[in-house]
Order: sequence, then structure tokens, then C-alpha cells
Amino acid sequence: MFLTRTFSRTTSRYRYHTSAIVSLSPHNLLHLLQLSIDLHSLKLTQQCHSQILTNCFSQNAFLTTRLISAYATFGDSIMSKLVFDSVHTKNVYLWNSLINGYVKNHQFDNAIVLFRQMGRCLLPDDYTLATISKVSGEIQDLVLGKLIHGKSLRIGFVSDIVVGNSVMSMYIRCREFGDAMKVFDEMPQRNVGSFNVIISGCAALGNLDYSLYADLWNFFRRMQCQGYNADAFTVASLLPMCCDSDGKFDHGRELHCYLVKNGLDLKMCSDVHMGSSLIDMYSRSNKLVLSRRVFDQMKSRNIYVWTAMINGYVQNGAPEGALILFREMQRKDRIRPNRVSLVSVLPACGLLVGLMGGKQVHAFSIKMEFNDYISLRNALIDMYAKCGSLDYARRVFDNGSYSKDAITWSSIISAYGLHGKGQEALTTYYEMLQQGIKPDMITVVGVLSACCRSGLVDEGISIYNSLTTEYEMKPSVEICGCVVDLLGRSGQLDQALDFIREMPIIPGPSVWGSLLTASVIHGNSMTRDLAYRCLLELEPENPSNYISLSNTYASSRRWDEITEVRSMMKERGLRKVPGISWITISDKNHFFTVADKVHPSSSSIYEMLDDLVSIMTDGCADIDILT
Repeated sequence: MFLTRTFSRTTSRYRYHTSAIVSLSPHNLLHLLQLSIDLHSLKLTQQCHSQILTNCFSQNAFLTTRLISAYATFGDSIMSKLVFDSVHTKNVYLWNSLINGYVKNHQFDNAIVLFRQMGRCLLPDDYTLATISKVSGEIQDLVLGKLIHGKSLRIGFVSDIVVGNSVMSMYIRCREFGDAMKVFDEMPQRNVGSFNVIISGCAALGNLDYSLYADLWNFFRRMQCQGYNADAFTVASLLPMCCDSDGKFDHGRELHCYLVKNGLDLKMCSDVHMGSSLIDMYSRSNKLVLSRRVFDQMKSRNIYVWTAMINGYVQNGAPEGALILFREMQRKDRIRPNRVSLVSVLPACGLLVGLMGGKQVHAFSIKMEFNDYISLRNALIDMYAKCGSLDYARRVFDNGSYSKDAITWSSIISAYGLHGKGQEALTTYYEMLQQGIKPDMITVVGVLSACCRSGLVDEGISIYNSLTTEYEMKPSVEICGCVVDLLGRSGQLDQALDFIREMPIIPGPSVWGSLLTASVIHGNSMTRDLAYRCLLELEPENPSNYISLSNTYASSRRWDEITEVRSMMKERGLRKVPGISWITISDKNHFFTVADKVHPSSSSIYEMLDDLVSIMTDGCADIDILT
């Protein structure tokens, strides 16, 4: 049957049907098979398969290879294997086609078994070795990876750039960086991709210590000195590490300049990944203005760029800007939010205590059938808890249509603690343990905080002791801070101080801050002064410590010490950032600071306050008369 092509005006897609009974040449069938892959048409693939069988082309190596690839594209590995088995004489391309099909569908075990069968029939080529090396890296099978490396050496493919890059990638995924660098140094020829493998592999580790980060930056400079120009992938791999302190942000600015100098920034109209990386780098370096500048200069923005900018606002404590941008994304560019963008905007609702906005996001997720996405569920629990709606948080948690992970349990435990329901937090914690889920640091901090707020001292100490005995978990500074807070709030200041002295790690500001709070509550001046001294040594640039110390001295009328503290702040150029209060009326947020007269209705507000003060004063006078 001859396949003809018609164009549909309504769907703007190609449609195929059978007409005259004529024979198709292998060349035509090969073209149609590729077309079926491009159009993702399983029906066309099956029709081509029928034509191959009808015209006795089942032993044609080119057609069967392409047919295997076509079925693999649709995830039909069974049909790919049937076509493969039907060929009597198999060449290396046929083997590679089926192996690659298994890899595309993440059937790594089948790919490895087929590779071993292939080795008994004929030698693999460079494509085979590169593919299986990639598989060994995906499953982190170092033994298999070294076997592929050795086979590449024996049959002479180790000098092939593609194979060498795949072997390096395998070693990096298996965390054998020394072996990866050894392969790199022994490569007779390299390309930009060879450098990118090392750079992206190290960058994928996340937070590197400064020495390893310096080595990676020197490696990047070595790449340029050897005449290899970094491409967009190189820069995008390095940008996530170029933020925060120790001069890393300066490196991020250098990379941005490199993009501009080499004209790569002109591609930002199409390379949204590069734009997203720049926005993320500036946002995590607390340079929100620069993030927005990159965002505004981009000619083309997709959902990932918008999400990166929304997330930047949330990270930098500007939730209102995040919500405004979230609305603009839908109104201006007509871009529909996806699951990741919803997860990014929900913390903004929690920070603004915007329950109505959070409910709207929740409703949208149900409408778009995103409600079973576990990260979105976890974000909803956190948002509802911070907005004061514990019942809604529990309702999301109790939904049995999705599986719960450790973050889900930690979110609801922290929600109970936030609302002062320590006993419910404990019950949920032990229920989590019965489900076989091992607690992590966030879970323990959540349940210990709940115990602190509810005065459950013995229960909290029991949970802390179980960390090392039952779960072999090393206590973190945050966990130790919770224990100190637990003991201190209950008045056991001596025990809290003993715990600090015996801590397995160096106490940080959170630990001394907890002891300070407890000392002020219970009026213990000795431990209070000790905590203050330690806090000032650890955080000499934190103005809150000086303000708190000054207020404490003021309550004891120690005016000379107050003057000394104020002088220290002035010498260091420290000023306390004023606190802000806000209220949401008719979907609009109104912000206020102490003695604030910026609000357009400030005169009316102060008149009302004067009236309230007058009423309260008169009420107090009446009480004095009656008494």
C-alpha cells in the first residue's frame, strides 16, 4: 500500500492514509520512518513496518535500524527487540540502535545485557562504548565503568574524544575525580566538551569548599589559556557557584562580562537557560536589582526565566514583588504557570500571610491537575501553616492520593510546632517513624521546636538522645540550639550551660542566642552576660545583639554600659533595620514602621490612635477611682 501525504488546514499537521497499491523503495520507507520519528507518529511507524514486511525488506540493515529507533522513540522496547531478533545478520549499527533504545527508555539493565551479548559476536565501536560508559555513570557502577575504560584502551578507542568525554563523565558521576583528571590529562586531543565535562561535573556537587572551588576556577582559566573558548554551557555550569562570599560574586561578574565581550549575551533572546542562570546567580548574591536588569533585557522569556525571577524575589525577602511578577507572567506574556512556578510563589503567600492568594494557587493547581505533585503539596502545607490555617495544612497532608516523603512529614510537624501544638507534633513524629521514614535534621529541628513551645522537656531530650543511639545522626548547630532553648525555657540554665560545654560541635550564634533568651526570661545575669559576650565575638557586625544588650542594660539602669554599647555601634557604623508591620485590605498590602508618616492615610490613623489612647487613659482613671 502506498502512503500519500495530505495537509490538514484545521490541525496544521501531516496526515497519512493508504491509497494505490504500489511498491515503495527502501529509500522512500527510510524517509517515512524518519518522518514518523519527527512527527512522533506511532501509526505511521506501524504502517512503515507493514510495508517493510510486505515488500520483503525485513533484512535490510538500514530500514531495520531506523525501525528499531522509531519504536524506541515511542517507548515500545518489545517491538524494537522483535525487529532486532528478526534480522539474521546483525551489524554494529543494529546492535547500537537497540542498546540506545534501551538507554532512552531508562532500561539500563537490558542495555548492559545486550552489550555483553554483542561482545560475544563482534567488537563494539566508539558509539557503543560511549553509550555504555554513560549508562555506568547513570547507575554509578564503577566496576562496569572501569571495564568499559579498559575495553576502550584494548581496542584503540581511548583516543576518541567522544569516548574519552564519556569515560570522564562516568568517573565524575562515580565521584572518582582523580581518575577523571587522569583521563583528561592523557587525552591526545580535546574539545570544549572535554573541559565542560570536568567543570559541569564538579559544579554538580553544589557547595564546594574554597580550595576545590579555586582549583575549578584555575581549570577554567587553563581552558582559555589553551585556546578553547568557553561556550554558553561552560558559563551556565559555573554561574551557580559564583555567589555569596570569598570573592565568588566577582567571578560571576567576570563571567557575565565574558558573555558580553564574546557576544554570547546576544543569544539571550533564545538561550533562556543562560538568562535564568544569570538571574539565579545575582539573586543568590542578594543583588536583586541586577537580577531584574538581566530579566528586563531578555527579548524572549519562557516559564523558566519567569520562575527564576519570581524565586529571586522570594529569596531576597520581597514577596510582594514575587506576587506582582507572578500575575504579570500570566497577563503580559500569557504564560501559564507550571508546577515549579507554583512551588516558587507559595512561600511569598506564606511570608505575606496571604491566605486568599495561597488558596487561589491551590485551586489553580487542582484545576491543572498538579495537586499530586509532592513538592507542591509540601509547599502548600508550609504556606497554610504560616498563614494561620492549620486545619487546611492537615487536610492537604491527609490527602491519600499521593505518597509522603520526609519533607512532607517535617512540614506538618513544623506546622504543629508553629501553632504551639507540641503533643500533636510528637504524635505525628512517632507516626512517621512507624512508617519506616528516617528523620533528618529538618524533622528533628521541627519536633524539638514544638517541644520547646509546649514545655515538653523530657520528650525533647529523649528524641535528642535517640539521634546518636538509634539513627547514627550527628547533631547539628540548629539541633543543639533547640536543646539549649528547651532546657533554658524550663529554667534549667545550669544544665543548658553544661550541655553547651559538652556539645560535639562548636556552639554557634543560635546556641548562645537561645541561652541568652532563657537567661533574660529567668533573670540570670551571669549566664546572660556570658551569652552576650559570646554573641558579640561570633557576630560583631550584627546590630540586633547590641540593641538587645542596650535594652537589657536600660532595664537595670546601667547607663554607663548603655553609652559604651552605643559608642561601639557608632564606631562600627551599625544601625538596626526597623521592623515592618503590614495588613492586607482588598488585596492590597499596607506597610508601617515605627513613627511612620509615609502612608497616605497616616493623619487619619494617628487621629484614631489618639482617640484610642484617650479612651484607654480614661478607662484606667475610672479603675483607679473605683479601687
